[in-house]
Amino acid sequence: MTGFGKASLQLPTKKITVELKSLNSKGLDLNTRMPSVYREMELGLRNQISQRLERGKIDFSLYIEVTGEETSSKINVPIVKGYINQMKAVIPNADETELMKMAVRMPDALKTERDEIDENEWKEIQKVIYEALENIANFRKDEGISLEKEFQARIGNILSLMNEAVSFDKERIETVKTRLKTALDELQVNVDQNRFEQELIFYLEKYDITEEKVRLENHLNYFIETLAGTEANGRKLGFITQEMGREINTMGSKSNHSEMQKLVVMMKDELEKIKEQVLNVL
Repeated sequence: MTGFGKASLQLPTKKITVELKSLNSKGLDLNTRMPSVYREMELGLRNQISQRLERGKIDFSLYIEVTGEETSSKINVPIVKGYINQMKAVIPNADETELMKMAVRMPDALKTERDEIDENEWKEIQKVIYEALENIANFRKDEGISLEKEFQARIGNILSLMNEAVSFDKERIETVKTRLKTALDELQVNVDQNRFEQELIFYLEKYDITEEKVRLENHLNYFIETLAGTEANGRKLGFITQEMGREINTMGSKSNHSEMQKLVVMMKDELEKIKEQVLNVL
């Protein structure tokens, strides 16, 4: 969701500049800055931005720089003349230039006339806003392409680590069997072999990770499938990563094997990197 877009346009007497900045956010958090004369257009502008960008902490700025002779502040002639006349009554021989300098600093010497929105000018501003929105949308698309490549690489890493962990499964089962038999031999007691086999099967079922492997593989495939979709899927990807985390944690608790536990830690590290970047997906 991060992005930046900027566009500007030079009119005969004004330079119009629009800037849009976007950061990650669960919803739409829009902050607008614009000259007060355009405030009545803010509601429509907010709708336009929300429809185009959908989510993110967005800062919108509209700058109007007057480059011609046009100004909204004018000298209040009657007030200024009144001040000058009053000061002449106090100091009859005072220099009129100095009196003028003093008069224009007095209260109400300048009056600011509220400009009305020029419809033609607003149409030009709309073009600049549209261009800035396109620029930030393109920025997001470029970032999305790079994120997609990173996601695919990290999902592939998790799949490879999972398969490597599963390759230790047979060795792990044999180790558990040997340890149990050794413990019984040390006790020097007679054991019913059939009962021992039943208990061993029950014990090994508690450490079986086949179900977790299947579910994790399904989640990995579903993540890639969702990533290829055309709709906004950031929240869905976040939910899938939560499910992936559950399966990886369960595999770690069941592994009971040092090499498998190392691989589980590496899988968690890859998943955390995915989670960090999923926040950037719309």
